[in-house]
Amino acid sequence: MSQTQAVSAAAAGTITLGGDLTVNRLGYGAMRITGKGIWGPPDDKPAALATLRRAVELGVNFIDTADSYGPNVSEELIAEALYPYPPDLVIATKAGFQRPGPDQWVVDGRPKHLRDSCERSLRRLRLERIDLFQLHRIDENVPLEDQIGTLNDLQREGKIRHIGLSEVSVEQIEDVRRLATVATVQNRYNLGDRESENVLEYCMRENLGFIPWFPLAVGDLAKAGGPIAQVAQRLGALPSQVALAWLLAKSPVMLPIPGTSKVSHLKENTAAAALKLDESAMQELG
Repeated sequence: MSQTQAVSAAAAGTITLGGDLTVNRLGYGAMRITGKGIWGPPDDKPAALATLRRAVELGVNFIDTADSYGPNVSEELIAEALYPYPPDLVIATKAGFQRPGPDQWVVDGRPKHLRDSCERSLRRLRLERIDLFQLHRIDENVPLEDQIGTLNDLQREGKIRHIGLSEVSVEQIEDVRRLATVATVQNRYNLGDRESENVLEYCMRENLGFIPWFPLAVGDLAKAGGPIAQVAQRLGALPSQVALAWLLAKSPVMLPIPGTSKVSHLKENTAAAALKLDESAMQELG
């Protein structure tokens, strides 16, 4: 990877979500710009705002957030940093959690909660329509028809453009698709955690966008002498960049969303868009 090459998320190529939303295939996850425990404001608000602005300058035009991040804080910071938004910027948000305290997450898929969450996200983000509205979790205590029916209603009302799902199985995706059109699936997936491999394969077959969250969790694989470290050394890159490049090479429906609250880390992550892994590197990483 050339050190003089301009850093841009555009180097990752593009993906079209829902048939009409084309974005660069390396996005930004806005969970970590909140306080400890994903609760309250960040320790360094100016740094968080600067990171958001720099992300857009570096070609990121897909930002993933949720009303539960803070709660509310992430969405508020996005609007403060970036409104009025560039015309090509897609902001995806989520609903389906209550937050009673730091590091506490309670699933809530009741129709009233989902509708109220959407209305409030629209106000916080200063949007007339949310391009991608994702159900953060399917609530097993609420009929699926009621949860998805609410999203369908919001879509018909013009408040959301596309529906996405998060942390779902193939069976759940198929159940939802009998009730609504699904544009994306967001599951935990990275080099060290491939539990959702079958979900990725399904998304590839069905041409659904796959948004891997926690994309940089590589654990022991990145230790000295490990496969990631070896590939990184050979390519003159960082292990984190190799992890992102692996995701991008894995599938054309992949849309990684690495998150950070520091401009320096953001630039390192974005540089991974231009890192190409050859066949031997992909085999080495498995």
